[in-house]
Amino acid sequence: MNINYELIDTTAPAPEKEPERQRYFIAKCREIIKEKEMELGRKLTFYDQTFGCQMNFKDSEKLNGILEDIGYVKADTEKADFVYYNTCTVRENANVRVYGRLGALKNYKKKNPEMVIAMCGCMMQEPEEQEKVKTTFKFVDVVFGTHNIFKLAELLYECLSGRKRVFDVWEKTDQIIEDLPSDRKFGFKAGVNIMFGCNNFCSYCIVPYVRGRERSRKPEDIVAEVKKLASEGVVEVMLLGQNVNSYGKNLENPISFAKLLTMVEEVEGIERIRFMTSHPKDLSDELIEVMAHSKKICKHLHLPVQSGSSRILKLMNRKYTKEHYLTLVDKIRTAVPDIAITTDIIVGFPGETEEDFQETLDVVKKAKYDSAFTFIYSKRSGTPAAKMPDQVSEEVVHERFDRLLKVVNETAREQNGKLAGNTELVLVEEIDEKDASMVTGRLSNNSVVHFKGDASLIGKIVPVVLEESKGFYYLGRLSIHG
Repeated sequence: MNINYELIDTTAPAPEKEPERQRYFIAKCREIIKEKEMELGRKLTFYDQTFGCQMNFKDSEKLNGILEDIGYVKADTEKADFVYYNTCTVRENANVRVYGRLGALKNYKKKNPEMVIAMCGCMMQEPEEQEKVKTTFKFVDVVFGTHNIFKLAELLYECLSGRKRVFDVWEKTDQIIEDLPSDRKFGFKAGVNIMFGCNNFCSYCIVPYVRGRERSRKPEDIVAEVKKLASEGVVEVMLLGQNVNSYGKNLENPISFAKLLTMVEEVEGIERIRFMTSHPKDLSDELIEVMAHSKKICKHLHLPVQSGSSRILKLMNRKYTKEHYLTLVDKIRTAVPDIAITTDIIVGFPGETEEDFQETLDVVKKAKYDSAFTFIYSKRSGTPAAKMPDQVSEEVVHERFDRLLKVVNETAREQNGKLAGNTELVLVEEIDEKDASMVTGRLSNNSVVHFKGDASLIGKIVPVVLEESKGFYYLGRLSIHG
């Protein structure tokens, strides 16, 4: 949506209703930034650093869109006029990394005292981290959380107009604000939030505490956004939520995630639909049926198992068993035989025995994952698991982790070579990082493909002969037959 901010009366009181209120503050900030441009004889710049999951990166697209509407120009260095860190707090070492980066910003601000530094995201939802920033990192100007990302212009105006520190972190919210600017990284693919928050309370996870309870967007708003993206040349959308399978339960008129997928599939111009993340306890037969008959839903499902031991899964509060999970995998593979299944696995959860670990290895062998994100359990303050007895020793955890990687890699190599020799459709994403004469793209099943090509192919879906499997990617050639 293109807004003419010059037509907004900035002498009038700020509107109460959103998003009109934020458009008003964007216009107010624009006036301040224009004055600064005249004074300095140049455009003002901004730099963003995003940590964590795809939800955070989607939030940063919104923040960048707001900053660009205000008049900032994106920079490739932290020596900018406005810098923000969109933080992750899933693991405690993520917090340490952020504080390490802040040291450099302090030096930059000494040289440019009018530089504005902001911190937002999951880490800022934790009261102890807010207090640490407030007392120890006094050069940070603006702090906000996950619930009020949309308020950036208002908070920035408060900071710029009064040259004061602004802290505005909401404990919880049920608001979802639509129709604000967004700056997408890619022109041909885009993430689309379908819900926010999480109700699962896995015992090792901080997310429900920092992102709040589940809130679903209205299906008509989601479809409208997808239609707009399609009109702008987007061919692939990724539907995002902490647990997409529970989408729609809290709406005034409840709707299933499977039904939402059928609505998105009807949007002309969209060729591929992806989604993440799926919680096994909520993955329905209806969803499997929709995936089996869809022409647009990609042949890839990320289905985190976390552990293969039913005993550990109960301690994790995952609400399914090993048997239930494997039955689900069998159902999915029967309905969609060429699907790629990926997963997340945690090694060394408190109380995990060698027998429990063997159960995890058994699931990997039976589920035949195409790839897995493997993690060593990291004690996270504020979660029930952090207080559990029988924390596993580092030595044992690392030994198990190495064994798990070996089995995961063996299984993945078997799965990933299956399409060698086939001609498959590839969405070309970028010039190859290592060879400028080649391009890189992805199959429907999310496998990476490298082949000879140039920048004119980026954003197009083209047929490629998969000549050779390299274990975790394919080498191919553009098919001249189409």
